[in-house]
Amino acid sequence: MSEEVDTNAADFIRDYIDLEEQTQPNGVELTLAWVERFLEAGKLAFDNSERVLPRTERLEFDSEGWIWLPQSSYKIGFNEFVTIPEDRFAIARPRSSLLRMGVSVGTALWDSGFRGKGEAILCVHNPHGFWVRKNARVVQLVFFKLPTRAHKLYEGQYKDRTW
Repeated sequence: MSEEVDTNAADFIRDYIDLEEQTQPNGVELTLAWVERFLEAGKLAFDNSERVLPRTERLEFDSEGWIWLPQSSYKIGFNEFVTIPEDRFAIARPRSSLLRMGVSVGTALWDSGFRGKGEAILCVHNPHGFWVRKNARVVQLVFFKLPTRAHKLYEGQYKDRTW
């Protein structure tokens, strides 16, 4: 199978902050909508009927839109509503600025047919913590064109999710 990077990725994004600023040579940057801390453990088995997502608690940005995050893992959500066409898939990678600050973002593959506002995990590895502002550009979403339409489209519980 031959994939190619799709340079018209902005065609698949809405609810962006500034499309010109967020559009990069090989993708579109997604911005931070919210941050939550984990309150308990989750459970995962082969069958999703046994999946238990951990409870989380939304954290508040200060009056200037900043939040300080101590070293830990956090669930984050993006502002942008993304639509993955039937002949594409996408991968999100953290901005290199985050990595230089001791922070990483973990994401899953964005399947053909997914549409909605995505989530990721933000891991603060820096023992001194990390300051981040609401609407900061945190990941770059790169779209790949498939040679044909995907044989199966995303139909999971997160389809059409908005915050």
